[in-house]
Amino acid sequence: MAIITIGSIPLIMTLGNSMLIPILPQMKAALELSQMQVSLTITVFSIMAAIFIPFVGYLSDRFSRKVVIIPSIILFGLGGLISGIGAAYFSQSYIWILIGRSIQGIGAAGSAPIAMALTGDLFKGGEQSRVLGVFEASNGLGKVLSPIFGSLLGLIIWYAAFFVFPALCLISLILLLFFIKEKNNRQAPPPFAKYVRGLLSVFKHEGRWIFTTYLAGGTCLFTLFGILFYLSDVLETKYSIEGIMKGLVLAVPLLVLVITSYITGSKIGKNLEKMKRLSVIGFGLMTLSYGTLIFFEKIIPFISVLAISSVGAGLILPCVNSIITGAVGKERRGFVTSLYGSVRFLGVAFGPPIFTRLMEWSNTGMFLTIAAFTLLVGLLVLTLLHVKGKDGKKNKKTAIRYKYT
Repeated sequence: MAIITIGSIPLIMTLGNSMLIPILPQMKAALELSQMQVSLTITVFSIMAAIFIPFVGYLSDRFSRKVVIIPSIILFGLGGLISGIGAAYFSQSYIWILIGRSIQGIGAAGSAPIAMALTGDLFKGGEQSRVLGVFEASNGLGKVLSPIFGSLLGLIIWYAAFFVFPALCLISLILLLFFIKEKNNRQAPPPFAKYVRGLLSVFKHEGRWIFTTYLAGGTCLFTLFGILFYLSDVLETKYSIEGIMKGLVLAVPLLVLVITSYITGSKIGKNLEKMKRLSVIGFGLMTLSYGTLIFFEKIIPFISVLAISSVGAGLILPCVNSIITGAVGKERRGFVTSLYGSVRFLGVAFGPPIFTRLMEWSNTGMFLTIAAFTLLVGLLVLTLLHVKGKDGKKNKKTAIRYKYT
């Protein structure tokens, strides 16, 4: 039940963005918005999350994970309620939606990233990697279900999705209160100045691989949400696919991501060499997928080739999660994993607006640009992420100090 509870948190946070994607065209038409204004409903959520994540990460290290997660989930539900009421009853609906989405973003900051740190606290070794695989699979499952749920709710009325968030948050809160028991042997929090010096020391000695893994995770979320935003638009405008069928099409590459993430998390254990190898392969698959999408116009071949990029992301994300969570001591894990969460949210935030600009420029240019970017990140992972070999010896002086504390 503890694993189910932890898995429920990223699932709900994922629904916070993904469930809105199928209804964005309806929102655009109902409120007479531009494509850029519509994309801001995704972007403002993620930017607010990215801004507040470092603060809640520090608070979770200083006090406890649950003390941060519980009010954050409440804020997330409240933000959805404000957006829904604003859309239903107020004349300036768009402004109220942005206000509600901003509050949801603050709630998201203290939820999924801190849940990742909580996983690191409660589970050790290969079990930790397995649970982090479940964590990422749950994140992906939210992405699979959300287009379907969003499309179904859109058949009622386009803003119905906002009212679902409070109910989902209530379920997660009940699970958290009953099934998560934090250990009572937490050390007294260090003074703030000492805490900051410790963080600076971590980033001074481990900064190269930490920022490389941050970039890898952020790139996966950036491309994923960018391509979902693109698909949501072209499925209606180009292929005349709407409603539940649109949700099912959007769910296909996401389902591939879920399955791959779960299998990857269950197989990697704490083998850093395998994690690096799978991450490099993952970026190779993403580059291949995006680079060849320009040759496919029909929907079935297009989705099939796009699914290859989902396999790549499913290889990368559990590996990155395990590296970041396991390589930092418990006393600073909250901040480091939260900063990683901030980068992931920034990837989500910049995906829709950047893809909007690229779509206005050229579809071919868009896919080739993204392919070049994933290739570059893959090369950075290959060259900057040094790990211990199977014999226990370091390959480089800058090898990751991987430990469970």
